[in-house]
Amino acid sequence: MRIRRLVVAATVSSALVAGVVSIPAATAVPASPPAPAGYTPPPVQWGACTIPRLVNAGAQCGFVTVPLDYSRPNGTKIQLAVSRVKHKTPDAQAQGPMLVNPGGPGGSGLIYAIFGDFVPAGAGDSYDWIGFDPRGVGASKPALSCIPDVAGYNRPYYVPITPKIEQTWIKRSKAYAKACDANQHALLGHLKTTDSAQDMESIRKALGAPQINYYGFSYGTYLGQVYGTLYPSHLRRVIFDGVVDARRVWYQANLDQDVAFNKSIKVFFAYVAAHDSTWHLGKTEAVVERRYYSELHKLIGHPADGKIGPDEWNDIFTQAGYYVYGWVDVADAFAAWVHDRNAAPLVELYGGPPFDDNGYAVYLGVQCTDTQWPTNANKVRIDNWRTYAQAPFLTWGNAWFNAPCAYWAAKAGRPVKIDGRKVKSLLLINETLDAATPYSGAIQTRKIFPHSALIEGVGGTTHAGSLSGVACTDDRIVAYLQTGALPTRKPGNRSDLQCDPVPAPEPAAATASATAKSTKATTPLRTSLPMYH
Repeated sequence: MRIRRLVVAATVSSALVAGVVSIPAATAVPASPPAPAGYTPPPVQWGACTIPRLVNAGAQCGFVTVPLDYSRPNGTKIQLAVSRVKHKTPDAQAQGPMLVNPGGPGGSGLIYAIFGDFVPAGAGDSYDWIGFDPRGVGASKPALSCIPDVAGYNRPYYVPITPKIEQTWIKRSKAYAKACDANQHALLGHLKTTDSAQDMESIRKALGAPQINYYGFSYGTYLGQVYGTLYPSHLRRVIFDGVVDARRVWYQANLDQDVAFNKSIKVFFAYVAAHDSTWHLGKTEAVVERRYYSELHKLIGHPADGKIGPDEWNDIFTQAGYYVYGWVDVADAFAAWVHDRNAAPLVELYGGPPFDDNGYAVYLGVQCTDTQWPTNANKVRIDNWRTYAQAPFLTWGNAWFNAPCAYWAAKAGRPVKIDGRKVKSLLLINETLDAATPYSGAIQTRKIFPHSALIEGVGGTTHAGSLSGVACTDDRIVAYLQTGALPTRKPGNRSDLQCDPVPAPEPAAATASATAKSTKATTPLRTSLPMYH
């Protein structure tokens, strides 16, 4: 499930302490069982952080040592990088550790120890905020990388309009899967969500906490569902934002996304049309959309600045399908290219070398092994052409993003059957037109977690955008963190509280804000920290 930006973002990493743990590449290890493990790690040896924002926040950093394979707790060990910003209230008012996962899978969460500072009204002050890099990610050891520049400039056209294009992408997918196996053979068999759920339990034990609180974004909501199924009594207060439908992991979820992104990008095109006086790209959604595809086709074989071909163009606009935050930037770059053939804003939005595939590699490591992906090329071809016919925007880019799963070296497991009946408290948040995690997933999760309540950002397209300044939503997060109070649960399969969505930016105001380079503390966290969905 492509619950992260196609532009491969650099994960936050740092050398926290010495002692890299290596894994013998020649030894194959059986998959970890999807069941609670009895392993108890040593306590964290907290020390100084090296990431400036963590240093400035007074955070501590360290590692949690865990088994590569929980069925062999005395075997090879790996290390999870963790960070902590301790509670600011008196100890008597402390509410325990709050683990944060930003999504992905494959997203670095180490920086999220500062997350509590962005919760309004000081409601985060009574928690110890715990950031962590999941196994294989960022500063955790070992970290997975396969072909760092796999998402470099001017790649083959996503849409396989000729057999040669299709074969080129198949060869690329096979080569990537082979490189991952060559670089970290043993690790590949132990990147399932069940492994990460067991890692969360190890973090809890290393912290000496009887329970944890948890804030999960996007894929982090699926990780939370698995943890809550395996260790329900160890969860206290829980927030899921951008909720994964556990029934759809992961092949079908990607096809669901393709349809949803086709809708969300049309909302963006309508926004551009509504501000035609600013961008002059068309006065209706249909006109703006036609211009988007017209420019995409012109880039085939003629990349902007030799870098931005049709794929990179699509990836840039995919950001607008995820979040409203960057709508002005994407529209500005669109207009600069159409009117002036100025490619610089496009290149800036796409990003440049050094490229880093760590997040992408772990994304595949999780999704390819949580459950078996189709290996029949005809099925994949038929499913994606059928979906492309109704949803051309993302379909083939998404298909090739996940294509290495057909050739992945590690054996796939079976998804955990999610059971939320014993989780005593859960706050769900989802916007109605969230494309990365469609709203139906939040409704389904609400159904199987009977002690939950769902806040709906009505009509919004932003993915996992809580704590972005929408008072209706943020005030309920504050109340929940302070007292555990949830919105009143209503009968039926529906949301329990309806709020405004994250608002679209006004072009003039957004431009002025960018020019001023405001650094006010009220800047929403999700616009100032890495987002991996």
